[in-house]
Formats: sequence, structure tokens, C-alpha cells
Amino acid sequence: MFTGLIQKIGTVKRVSRGAGLVLEIGFEPWARPLEQGESMAVNGVCLTVVNADATRFTADVLRETESRTGLSDLLPGAKVNLERALRAGDAMGGHIVQGHVDARGRIKAKIPKGRDYQLQVECGRVLAAQSVLKGSIAIDGVSLTISAIGDDWLGVDLIPTTLADTTLGLRKVGDMVNLEGDILGKYVAKRSERQGLTEEKLAAAGFV
Repeated sequence: MFTGLIQKIGTVKRVSRGAGLVLEIGFEPWARPLEQGESMAVNGVCLTVVNADATRFTADVLRETESRTGLSDLLPGAKVNLERALRAGDAMGGHIVQGHVDARGRIKAKIPKGRDYQLQVECGRVLAAQSVLKGSIAIDGVSLTISAIGDDWLGVDLIPTTLADTTLGLRKVGDMVNLEGDILGKYVAKRSERQGLTEEKLAAAGFV
């Protein structure tokens, strides 16, 4: 489990596409060294550290993960967001992030708002329907608050710190990003679907 608070920006050092995709990623050293077998979120995708030293680690990428995320598009030199898994006793900031990507989204707009930017991302109708204003979304592993929603897109506002300390500051219109919706929203949507709840039924029952 993760929080969506990015700890470091890493650099892809090597991409191997033999029997399966293997990524080697470099990073500035952590105070607590990486351990073989621990989980690492790379652009919001939970991977297992296979080998590690003070400044690099390698991770195998499942075929399923390749098909659902943008990891297969990475090339040497690419910058990636890194977050180590939450440990018992760690401060819980951001929101609950599993590292399981729901969809890939395309950046449709990056709009200046004074010192900030609003990032608008095409996310598909399913994820948009599961999202709420002021709710949470993870974009390339970054925990963000939803500030706008359309039928098939959502918007988030980015402060200068987020732009500087994550790869979102490098993203341009047309770029693809990994999206993970709020786990609570997904459970509510599934429960409502099973019980046949609709907006019309809720309105008829007095809920608005």
C-alpha cells in the first residue's frame, strides 16, 4: 500500500525486453537501503524489487502490467515517480493508493491558474463516474484532489511543489499517464451496481 506522496524522481537506466520486460532504475540513495522483495511504486505501478544497491534497483514487469500501464513505453533516460511501500507506524498522508492502475489517460489540457496549473486528463466514462469533486485520484502515482469532472475526463490542480518534485511538471498535452481511482469510490460503485441503485431511484427516495 502507498500514499501517493512521491519520495524521489528516478531515472530509467536500462530496459530489457527479452523473455519479459525488466526495468533498471537509478535514484538518489535513501537513508534506509532498499531490500530485495520490497514493493516500489513506479509511476503509480506496484513492482517488486528484484535486485538493489545504493543507487539502482531492477524490477520484473508482468505481461498483464505491461498491457494496463505505460511502463512498456519507458526508454532509458525517462524520469519516473518513486514511492516505497507504507510501513506500520509511518505517517499516512495523501490517500490510500494500491499501485493497481485502473486506466491510462491522455492529458487534454494544462491550463495556467496564476502560479498553479490545472491538468485535465481524459479518463474514460467508468473512472469519471466513480470520481467526485474534492475526491482523490492518483496520476502517475501522485495523490491529487479532483477539482473538475466531465463525462469522460477529470481535472486536478497542481501547485509549484508538485510540479517540481514529481514528473507531472514534465508532462505535456497529449502525454499518456497512469490513473488509479479512489478505492472507496470503486467499492461504493460496485455495491450500488449490485443493488441496482441509480440516480433516479435515489432522487425518488428523497436523496439529492
